[in-house]
Amino acid sequence: MDIGRLREIPLFADMSDADLRKIATFATEDSAEEGKTLIHEGDYATELIAIEEGTADVLHDGRRLATLGPGDVFGETGVLGKELRNASVVATSRIRTVKLTNWEIKRLPPQTIARLRELVEERRVAADGPTAPG
Repeated sequence: MDIGRLREIPLFADMSDADLRKIATFATEDSAEEGKTLIHEGDYATELIAIEEGTADVLHDGRRLATLGPGDVFGETGVLGKELRNASVVATSRIRTVKLTNWEIKRLPPQTIARLRELVEERRVAADGPTAPG
């Protein structure tokens, strides 16, 4: 995978070329048609997925929580927390993704892992609403 493509994903944008080259060696690409379920709520979490092109809806108990697009990542909560998937993600257009397995996540630079943890916390706060305890 080309490191320039990785750099287009905000999570990886500030990484050094050396770190991006490491990630590029184990990142995999995938694509899916509109309507394809990319991850299933309740499944074991084994991958972090970044959207390169296309859009997808995040669904919990059949209710749409969010729409994701290019540059967005999903799957971080389950992978980092070793939890079951808390939502399904369904492609709403043709989509191209970059995937990293939970083993590959461990090879990311510490600052990228920290950013993933921040993203998990931001999403938990947003799901709990503005009056939720910290």
